[in-house]
Amino acid sequence: MDAVPYVQRDDGVFVGALMPPSPLKPAGSFVVSVEGEILTIPYRIYGPELGAVDLAVLSETQRTLMHCLYTRHHDGRVRQRHLSSIIGEVHPWVAPFVVQLVGEYVLNILMDIRSGLVEVDTPGTQMHAMYGRFGAANPEFIARTRQRVASYWHCYYRNVWTDRKFYPGTTVIDSVRAAARHFQPVGRVAGPTRAAGGHPADGGVTHFPMEASRT
Repeated sequence: MDAVPYVQRDDGVFVGALMPPSPLKPAGSFVVSVEGEILTIPYRIYGPELGAVDLAVLSETQRTLMHCLYTRHHDGRVRQRHLSSIIGEVHPWVAPFVVQLVGEYVLNILMDIRSGLVEVDTPGTQMHAMYGRFGAANPEFIARTRQRVASYWHCYYRNVWTDRKFYPGTTVIDSVRAAARHFQPVGRVAGPTRAAGGHPADGGVTHFPMEASRT
């Protein structure tokens, strides 16, 4: 399973084997660097969630991996529910799953992330170090996410937040960018990430194709 680091690969395979079969293959992917290791994470998954019986057999690390994977679910309610279980985690491999959600459109999820990542703004905290190192290693991914934030703000929320800098998605991604300036890049990904639709960021507001469903 390329979505998890090598040292967690056995746990990832175990979780993947437990996840119920999906009627559809994962849609798209994005590539990030986590502590020098390249991970390829699905953009969307479509299978049902694990039942209580299967959850009971998972270790703490396996549960965290499972929650991370379900933040890529096509149903926004499922994404939000599993986000709530990882937002306080400081495992470096959690960061890409959270930051990817910042570049999406569900306002409740953005508000949860903003509330959960307040320590990213405070140097010396684990959150600041974790997200700062991730941002430093993935400048193209961060830039692309910031462009997606701008695009969704322009499409859905500019009448609520007339100044984009106060939109929750903007405040979060700018906090990650600010934290990244404190760290040297490790294992930087050289090219743009691969997600469903859109183009590499090049400044201004790039209007990415919006997803068909707002679930």
